Amino acid sequence: MFHGPLSDKDTQASALEILERRSKKRGLARVLPFLGPAFVVSVAYMDPGNFATNIQSGAQFGYLLIWVVVVSSLIAMFIQSLSAKLGIVTHKSLPEMVRQEYRPGARYFYWIQAELAAMATDLAEFLGAALGFHLLLGVPLLWGGILAALASIALLLLDRYGFRPVEAAISVLVGLIALAYVVELFLAHPDPGLVRGFIPRFEGSDSVLLAVGILGATVMPHVIYLHSALTQQRIPVQDPALKRRLLFFNNVDVVIALSIASFVNVAMLVAAAATFHQTGRTDIADITTAYQTLTPLLGPLASAAFAVALLSSGLSSTVVGTMAGQLVMQGFVGFAIPLWVRRLVTMLPSFLVILLGLDPTQVLVISQVVLSFAIPFALIPLLLFTGNRRLMGELANPPFTQALGWLIAAVITALNLYLLVQSLT
Repeated sequence: MFHGPLSDKDTQASALEILERRSKKRGLARVLPFLGPAFVVSVAYMDPGNFATNIQSGAQFGYLLIWVVVVSSLIAMFIQSLSAKLGIVTHKSLPEMVRQEYRPGARYFYWIQAELAAMATDLAEFLGAALGFHLLLGVPLLWGGILAALASIALLLLDRYGFRPVEAAISVLVGLIALAYVVELFLAHPDPGLVRGFIPRFEGSDSVLLAVGILGATVMPHVIYLHSALTQQRIPVQDPALKRRLLFFNNVDVVIALSIASFVNVAMLVAAAATFHQTGRTDIADITTAYQTLTPLLGPLASAAFAVALLSSGLSSTVVGTMAGQLVMQGFVGFAIPLWVRRLVTMLPSFLVILLGLDPTQVLVISQVVLSFAIPFALIPLLLFTGNRRLMGELANPPFTQALGWLIAAVITALNLYLLVQSLT
């Protein structure tokens, strides 16, 4: 999946030489060296939280809400392209820009809320990985958590060899998720009538609520912070013309990676619709129940593919969440701890949930409530900074982009507040 980190020779060459050399290639070979950052952040858009939402939507309403998943993916592409743009143009991450532009009190407030959001995200994702081991290997959930801890620490230790091996490992896991859902679709035999799901429509208030859940969970604050950090010094350029070309290649990276994430989310919903909705099992709204129901309906291969996808999603997303937490700390307050130490600390709440015997799916829902508070604190500064000509120069967002960005920010914030109220009541 991941094919092209720049070689040591490239990284030692000037940015101009790198881009000129790449520009002589054509087609996919020209783009491959620039792929990577968006594949890392794409994991957040197909994490275990998406499994629960998409399965419930497909089981309850069939193919009705496919269009909502597609719209959510387009919104994600727009936001992540702005985050990558901030890193490329300013050579600073979003947390570093907040530290530069805001007063100390605001910086520490931003850091605390971002850490809480990263912890809430990691809680859901680590539980997803533990549940994946539990389902795939048949081990108790506690042992699934221990295996998830060891596997995630092993992936994070790749960082000592540079960030590119981590990108490669995460990209492989993304490929496994996509492959698993190709198998799911093949076994589920979806109805050709699924094309009607691309037509925007609803069927009652429950479908509206589920659509709000899908849209409201589109933006994951930690990967907005992370994407700007992944691109800030990847290929350092100063000339605006070169930055424009680099922005083009990074937008290609975003479109490819998040299109794969979109396919996975659509495939989750379609597979659930074909397997559960069409057989009258509209009550399926739980990851474990969905897994257990797949075997009698489609056979053991389908349930195994589902467990592999969940495990790959949980492992990759929990690693990304840990890296995001590290970059948030470095950016906002200029302090860092070893990644493996952060991993040990942040997985303690997950083990507490497992030891207390709490429902993992219910914990996923609660984590989304916490995340709803953090979304405006990532989106609003991103729009303020990328639209500021003092910071971005001639590459500042044009008026249309700013207007669209503020509209998206307002809609997502309102939807998450609505979800928050619904969850609490």
